[in-house]
Amino acid sequence: MNLLVFSGAFITYSSWVSTYSWIGFIFCVLYYVILEALLFAALVAVFSVVMVVKSRMDNSPLKGNPDDFYVIHDADLQRQWSGKKMPMETFIEAYFDEKIDLKPGVDLHEMFKYHRNNLFKMCFTTGHVDFFIKKFLVQTAMHTKVWDYFDVATTYDRGNDFYNSFLGESMVYTSGIFDDESESLEKGQENKMNMVARKINMQANEKHLDIGCGWGTFARHCARHYKTDSLGITISQAQVKWAKDQIKSDNIKDISYNAKIEYMDYRNIPSTDRYDKITCLEMAEHVGVKNFQTFCRQVNGLLNDEGLFYLQICGLRPSWQFEDFVWGLFMAKYIFPGADASCPASWVTTQLEQAGFEIHSVENVSIHYVVTIYKWYQNWVKHEKEMREAYGERLYRIWIVFLGWSVLAGGQGTSQCYQIVANKNLSEFKRTQYLGNDLANYLLKFFRQ
Repeated sequence: MNLLVFSGAFITYSSWVSTYSWIGFIFCVLYYVILEALLFAALVAVFSVVMVVKSRMDNSPLKGNPDDFYVIHDADLQRQWSGKKMPMETFIEAYFDEKIDLKPGVDLHEMFKYHRNNLFKMCFTTGHVDFFIKKFLVQTAMHTKVWDYFDVATTYDRGNDFYNSFLGESMVYTSGIFDDESESLEKGQENKMNMVARKINMQANEKHLDIGCGWGTFARHCARHYKTDSLGITISQAQVKWAKDQIKSDNIKDISYNAKIEYMDYRNIPSTDRYDKITCLEMAEHVGVKNFQTFCRQVNGLLNDEGLFYLQICGLRPSWQFEDFVWGLFMAKYIFPGADASCPASWVTTQLEQAGFEIHSVENVSIHYVVTIYKWYQNWVKHEKEMREAYGERLYRIWIVFLGWSVLAGGQGTSQCYQIVANKNLSEFKRTQYLGNDLANYLLKFFRQ
């Protein structure tokens, strides 16, 4: 983003000093913009062609028998890929279109886990190129309020029953934290919420802002158990309704706490507001690369000087493999549209530091996400009948691929989830508040026992 700003400033300055007239200035600016656009288009085209050609160089033999796992109903598809590895993208698109069906008793996650590299090629296809150019690049370049609404809000307004079917009672769409795999999903999410609260030392009566609060579970948890004054914001009307219904239900049960969930785009948060603690759990990916630095500076401005910022974010690894991109483009197309800021931790921490933050801690919790998503997968399969009836065969299939494949993405390092705690990098910041309240001190106490 800084490079783009510098380029724009350079073009503007050089255009003016070379003409010193408004007509010449406008002509030069348009000339440079069009030239850069054409060069960018050429680079994208070359990149796409090279990636498709290079990835198709995988001529490894078919090592499994597809007939053991699925049936191909489409004659053209059968003729083209009989006896050969099918590109993963081709398989899942055909599966969504019901041109392919899994055989009775075949578990999609198990098939992907043990046989995907024997049955499928992880390569770029013309379908990837089409989506990348026509949709992904446009999403990345836009990220306006209106664009984000149609990308994000419409996804989460699909139906609370849809998300409840796999998220369970907690309605938390972020990684839980588990002592072991036998713990329930609800316990894992409770563990996570308490861990986050402890990491940023939540205290009674503190003003807490949860950006992208989802169904409001964490904001409600903090207000109820840590006595904070919590505000959660989201651009999903369905999420707001769910959260407000839960707060109303709790109040009827004589459980009183100070939590509010509001329908609000993060860009509309009043700049005059200040908060002691700000949290953002797996929403910043949707901010986009284009807006990420602005977002970080906005959070810095909203945070009190002694406050703490907690960011939980997922991103692709920097040392990528072809499966990483195949999975990432699938996620961008079907599951999290506009989440192009799913970047490595190094990029995220650099953005935070450039915005005036000091990084206190970074913890990789990807293995906990593996357990979380597998429990979501099990819930989804359990509710197969009602989800197929309510939302149709295609959406059911999209979601089972998403959950079944994503378990593997976290387990093999394709996607990583980080918990980051940061404070303003001010000389007068009281860093002693971390004593006795961070992982180092926790481990010290543990080993002294």
